[in-house]
Amino acid sequence: MRILLVEDDEALRSGLCEALEQAHFAVDALGAAEPAENALASTTYDLAIVDIGLPGIDGFELIRRVRRRGIGLPMLVLTARDSLEDRVVGLDQGADDYLVKPFDVPELLARMRALIRRSRASSGAQLNFGPLALDLTGRSATLEGEALELTGREWGVLEQLMLATPRLVTKKKLADSLSQWDKEITPNAIEIYVSRLRAKLADSGVVIRTLRGIGYRLEDAPRDA
Repeated sequence: MRILLVEDDEALRSGLCEALEQAHFAVDALGAAEPAENALASTTYDLAIVDIGLPGIDGFELIRRVRRRGIGLPMLVLTARDSLEDRVVGLDQGADDYLVKPFDVPELLARMRALIRRSRASSGAQLNFGPLALDLTGRSATLEGEALELTGREWGVLEQLMLATPRLVTKKKLADSLSQWDKEITPNAIEIYVSRLRAKLADSGVVIRTLRGIGYRLEDAPRDA
């Protein structure tokens, strides 16, 4: 999952980047709203975390501009302002959730996961597709009840496919979701991860179907006799 973090406090931004990366999120971090607006217009993110008290235009205005452009990704507000009025303004401008500083990282991660699931029309922390199950909180996978060993990037690809089911996911979306500005993932690398996942799912009744020139999706398939 690729996250945009917009926070002007350098120490907090650095600490959050470390915590999010330890939780296996790919993070792009900025300290002001104007470059964040450009990043959101040019890059596909799974979620944005936005501080309200930014230099220049504030987080409220950033959220307003993003929503005016029709960008519908989940947006989580971080702020030291805890008044009811500020919370109402943030939500009315298009924020999806509100977390007041200081906060605990586990709560932030739980809110992020909930927002991402909600944006993909998934209500639970466990995703199921036939014999395949992903526990988003514990980052564990099972196939027919047995542990399925996955690398971090294999997990990222499978997570995107499971969250999107039955819709397809474009190769660009998969690449974007695993990338950071200094760690870009190529479409060729996505093909390698998909190939490895296919091998691990072989004969399970779950296949990753390629729609040539479009993307991938999970489908049921007859087991080999």
